[in-house]
Amino acid sequence: MQSAVEQKRVLLSKSTERAKKSRFGQFFTSERTADFMASLFPNDKGLCRLLDAGAGIGSLSDAFLRRWTQGGFQFSGVILDAFEFDASLTVHLAHTLERYYDNRDFTANIRQEDFVHFSVESLSGSLFSSPLERYTHAILNPPYRKINSNSLYRAALRRVGIETVNLYSAFVALAVAQAATCGQIVAIIPRSFCNGPYYKPFRDFILDRAALRHIHLFESRSKAFKDDEVLQENIIIRLERGGKQGPVTVSTSTDDTFFDLVTHEHPFDRIVFPDAPGRFIHVPTSPEKNAIERSEAICRTLADLGITVSTGPVVDFRLKEHLRDMPGNGTVPLLYPSHFKSTGTTWPIEDMKKPNAIERNAETEKWLYPSGFYCVVRRFSSKEERRRIVASVVEPGAFGDVSMLGFENHLNVFHAEKRGLPEALARGLAVFLNTTAVDENFRSFNGHTQVNATDLKLMKYPKRETLIELGDWALRQNSLTQHKIDAKLESLIG
Repeated sequence: MQSAVEQKRVLLSKSTERAKKSRFGQFFTSERTADFMASLFPNDKGLCRLLDAGAGIGSLSDAFLRRWTQGGFQFSGVILDAFEFDASLTVHLAHTLERYYDNRDFTANIRQEDFVHFSVESLSGSLFSSPLERYTHAILNPPYRKINSNSLYRAALRRVGIETVNLYSAFVALAVAQAATCGQIVAIIPRSFCNGPYYKPFRDFILDRAALRHIHLFESRSKAFKDDEVLQENIIIRLERGGKQGPVTVSTSTDDTFFDLVTHEHPFDRIVFPDAPGRFIHVPTSPEKNAIERSEAICRTLADLGITVSTGPVVDFRLKEHLRDMPGNGTVPLLYPSHFKSTGTTWPIEDMKKPNAIERNAETEKWLYPSGFYCVVRRFSSKEERRRIVASVVEPGAFGDVSMLGFENHLNVFHAEKRGLPEALARGLAVFLNTTAVDENFRSFNGHTQVNATDLKLMKYPKRETLIELGDWALRQNSLTQHKIDAKLESLIG
């Protein structure tokens, strides 16, 4: 039977307008997820100073306090600071906390204030700010909303050394900044912070100040906040302020029922690779290392190979007047992901919703590449697709006698200084990228539906000769199955 708090959460999730959810960037935590998050804290003693920033109706605080009152924590008392900016929710928050006031060892401060600005003022020692005690514990489901580069939030956060692009990472960074030594922070947040250049300053901030203790991954992108139709991949992390970094516990479940919970422990250097400049956070889901991790032969960068990867330069809506549904005089092929299938390249495609060709003229010339062999990877996968990386070979013979090609923006293109690659190299690169080992390794640090050129650039590859050998082998095969290409990669790098 659902608790009163959970019933209220479900009702509000269904009745709150989508526009308001988007404006505040807040999505309510289910009772099962809240209980799981509370269970990740160690069984501590002493006085607990608890932070719940973006408290909503109090689901996370309720789970934490319920665990305390049922003996899961040995605190002598709990002092809660619950921040909730939305005035329409604070009445529900107060009602959630009401039943804990009978406990003489519990105090709650409901702060209807902007958590970011309030925290920055306190941390920077403003004369007009209220000092905050260091928190021993923080439990967070922060708002998911981008921060513009010229916003007041960005300027405020920079005052306390925080550089980030989203409110959720700002909330976590501020919680770490305000935590006491050995303070525990548990947060459910989008997985997007784990990789990419935009979140590098945030990764540096938390990893320099806290030990990463636990990561929980929901294998379904759509289930963690299913009542709010949130499709972003989310993870739960536990950090310890000032802790000495050791092994990291990684758990997985399909969804928030946790019925198939699996837990493994991994050395930290399998989570954040030593000396890797991006400090990507990998989330391995198996105790066994895959072929990419095991092999010392996969250590080259694209620069070592003389290969570049770029996002397809043709942004169709910007060149709309030059696009043509079908090829004709003065046009060259315009390639979209739909032109590439496992069976090869199909072009042109009649009755396709997208154009098949682009005019070659003074306006478009700089966006075109010379005809040749290229390897392409589509940038977007559907939310539950089996493979994240899907690579194909651009075969110039499929387009007839053309001198140039257009690559649309939804493709990543591997090239040599904007020219084609040797055929065997292009084919070998595509085979390598389509292996299960590469896909598993990529998924360990990338939780997006998007495959960015930057991510492909930062990956490691076999040496050029190995890729060429792989391409020559592929040319001799009548068909390529997943088992065959996985086995061939193992034989070449084993």
